[in-house]
Amino acid sequence: MRLSGARAVVESLKKEKVEVIFGIPGGSTIPLYDALYETSKDSGIRHILARHEQCAAHMADGYARAKGVPGVCTATSGPGATNLITGLAVAYMDSSAVVAITGQVPRQMIGKDAFQEADIVGIATPITKYAIQVNSASAISETIRTAFLLASTNRHGPVVVDIPKDVMYEEVDMDYAENVKIGGYTVRSGEPHPYSIKRALGLMIGSERPLIISGGGVIASKASEELIRLAELMMAPVATTLMGKGSIPENHPLSLGMVGMHGKGEANIAAEEADLIIAVGMRFNDRTIGKMDRFGMNAKIIHIDIDPAEIGKNIRADVPIVADAKKALSTITARLSEMGSKRGESEWTKRIRSLKESFVENYKRENKGMSPGRLMKILRDVIPKSAIVTTGVGQNQMWAALHFEVLEAGTFITSGGLGAMGFGFPASLGAKVACPGRHVFNIDGDGSFIMTEQDLATAVSESIPTVTIVMDNRVLGMVRQWQCMFCEERYSSIDLGKVPDFVKLAEAYGAEGVRVETYSEFEKAVRKGLKTELPLVIDVPIAMDEKVLPMVPPGKSLKEVVWFG
Repeated sequence: MRLSGARAVVESLKKEKVEVIFGIPGGSTIPLYDALYETSKDSGIRHILARHEQCAAHMADGYARAKGVPGVCTATSGPGATNLITGLAVAYMDSSAVVAITGQVPRQMIGKDAFQEADIVGIATPITKYAIQVNSASAISETIRTAFLLASTNRHGPVVVDIPKDVMYEEVDMDYAENVKIGGYTVRSGEPHPYSIKRALGLMIGSERPLIISGGGVIASKASEELIRLAELMMAPVATTLMGKGSIPENHPLSLGMVGMHGKGEANIAAEEADLIIAVGMRFNDRTIGKMDRFGMNAKIIHIDIDPAEIGKNIRADVPIVADAKKALSTITARLSEMGSKRGESEWTKRIRSLKESFVENYKRENKGMSPGRLMKILRDVIPKSAIVTTGVGQNQMWAALHFEVLEAGTFITSGGLGAMGFGFPASLGAKVACPGRHVFNIDGDGSFIMTEQDLATAVSESIPTVTIVMDNRVLGMVRQWQCMFCEERYSSIDLGKVPDFVKLAEAYGAEGVRVETYSEFEKAVRKGLKTELPLVIDVPIAMDEKVLPMVPPGKSLKEVVWFG
């Protein structure tokens, strides 16, 4: 079948069972969009027109995390491609499978500072799993197959495929590459080494105070059932990283919530007192473990991760297990069951229960105005446990992490590693497109939301009815909190001043908006969000002095926690 390069791209995407592309057309991608137009009736590929390329990348990311398949975004050359960079960096840091197809100036113009030329491969290489420029239409099929294979195997991540405009016009005999060989890359089985499992079992059986720390790898490998099984066999409490939030239902008796800088008090103390830490699918990020040379000083550490580069990178591992989390946990739990190693009540479980009870009142502490913690609990009580929640970045993100209980794995989507403000809203759109039958709520801050609010136009025009809750304190809240606590209240450049009227802003785009002043009004607005067929923005005023607490100051160990500031 003889096709243009652009048609070859579309046919390759069809072979990969792509259903949705998020993007914005431009001069260098006109051939691709023309091919999409030609095949619109039979391709089955829906194009969603974003209003900013960064949002297109975040939408693809949200789609990927919600559906468990690679999300696809596209942009033209130059500024279109460079606008994808923040979104690609988010996907890279959080191990999300995103395939970005960018246009490029014609081959004969590359390197000549042509209009809208940018070396996107060179720019993107440090923050993607792979970036390649296609210099012949005959290579398109194999390159697209390679991109999807790389994005969705081993440790997931984003891939960039850059295609010059003239390559898209070039004709080729289409022959889709079902099987590709990638030099230096092996799709690992994910099976754990028997010797590592044997050593891990020895430490587990001998431990008296075991703690499991669950990361995003548990969710990526769909290993929540295995995680819970291990916790219950060992009677081991489970703390999670921000990315691992929800890997165990947070109402489970063994759940400790998030560990780290803004982690739960009981989780941080358990990490200090444990004699064995079983780290699963996590990378020992500084925001999770605090002062690195103080973490786990009294504990043996078992580290399970699909990426061998993470083992020993930040924290030494007494037993490294390079494996898929699901396969490793399945093997471990099966062996423990065979050995009859199920535990019962112990001094450690009593200690954990006492810790959880001792901090209950601290989490209920309220200041003037509406309490973010109480708002999160109302939200949890009202929405279904299957609802997907995304977040922006800042105080809103940490209030959600601390106070919103996630009851199903994969229903909490946030920018963890990069911490990109503006992520939550477009990610919610991608998640809703991926899962149209589920409710999607975005917990945002005013500073974060105004970075990407222009894609309310996308939400309305594409009929994507998500709900955004704006925690509206008129400041860059997390920066203000740090300036208050560590800069002697010298507040510099954090006052947002005249932010938009979010109700009128939503209505201007054709969405719905409501401002709430009381808890009952908030609950009513959330219930409205469960029924609305339009995007809804709920504006919630929050006192600017409201802080995210507890907090471990930067450079301190997990036990050096501040509860009230």
